[in-house]
Amino acid sequence: MAKSKKAARECFHRALEIAQDQTAVSLALRIAMSLARLEMGHAGAQEERKRLRVLYASFEEGFDTRDLRDAKALLQEFSR
Repeated sequence: MAKSKKAARECFHRALEIAQDQTAVSLALRIAMSLARLEMGHAGAQEERKRLRVLYASFEEGFDTRDLRDAKALLQEFSR
């Protein structure tokens, strides 16, 4: 694995921790989408898809927002 990908993963995971600590769920969703895209086709993909599914499922409203539409589309892409 390239150093830059490893560094990106570490930064995203740290950002996700911070977002979750601050209960910034929309930001956490964006970060989870970035992590899922980063891992697409690699060993960590399944774990990141699961994380994204859980975060997406935690929303009760706002499904017409761009972030939630993008998350849904990404999850559908993974299921193909």
